Amino acid sequence: MSLRERIGRHKKALGREWVILAASVLIAGLIWFLSQLSNVYTGTISVPVVAQCNIDGHRGTSANTVVVSARCRTDGFRLVREHSRKEKRVVTVAFDRGDLRRTGPETFCVIGGAKNNYVSQFFGEGTAVEAFITDTLRFIFPTEMHKKVPVEVPRSLHCRSQYMLEAPFSYSPDSVTVYAQSDVLEGIEKVTSARLVMTDLHTSQHGILRLEEIPGVRMSKTEVSYEVPVSRYVELRTTVPIEVWNLPAGHQLQVFPPTASVVMRCAFPLKKDPVASFKLYIDYRDFSASLSGRCAPRTLRLPSGVLEYQVDPEVFDCVEVK
Repeated sequence: MSLRERIGRHKKALGREWVILAASVLIAGLIWFLSQLSNVYTGTISVPVVAQCNIDGHRGTSANTVVVSARCRTDGFRLVREHSRKEKRVVTVAFDRGDLRRTGPETFCVIGGAKNNYVSQFFGEGTAVEAFITDTLRFIFPTEMHKKVPVEVPRSLHCRSQYMLEAPFSYSPDSVTVYAQSDVLEGIEKVTSARLVMTDLHTSQHGILRLEEIPGVRMSKTEVSYEVPVSRYVELRTTVPIEVWNLPAGHQLQVFPPTASVVMRCAFPLKKDPVASFKLYIDYRDFSASLSGRCAPRTLRLPSGVLEYQVDPEVFDCVEVK
């Protein structure tokens, strides 16, 4: 092999080594740079925020955008990303009504420590705020045409034999505020939920129902929670004398018949016998106000555990004895 060939081969080997060396330095630098970005730094982050809140009589979303700035501790990736963006992404934040203070007819502000409740929504998870630069967040919620209407829950509830509702079916809220154009509002008298159908009930139930959407209408709530209290019962039968209450001195009132047959449905298991404390009475003031002298008996209060009762007869003939 000639000297020239040896020198050429040596130059090629040396060139490959320099390329490998340069690539190694570049990769090492990139690794070092990325490792530095993964560290936590302090910097200023600013985000444009649009507010959402259910405020009676006002639009659900603010008409303006507020730039929220703060000194934050976060990783270098986040800081580089934030400062390299030409256009900031608008963040929509749902505020609790209690954190918004009214300062004008349509102006609501978030001040003081209330801002700390929304740090993760403003700046994302993994970001800690050292200090807010923006002191007061001032949002404008324009007024809207609205009215309050009742909520109706269509339902079909059937209990298993020997079971019954131990209290009335209940749901919340029982009314909502609806927002729409005036001509649409005039035609809205109520809002309804999805139909609730339950059969063979033998335990208490609870849940959530969505309200039916109405085109062109926004509602302050989109769902209702319900309770179906169910209890097993036993029937007790007894005969109860009819008493007369609020009888003026010197007056006598005779009741026919003098006793009533009572059927009580009581929650099972019984904690104590309710028969001894169950009383029925005719109020003399009811008799005085009646034209026929026929009165329905009253009970002062139901004994503990009595879910409902039936009285036979339902009305009694009353005669005042002079």
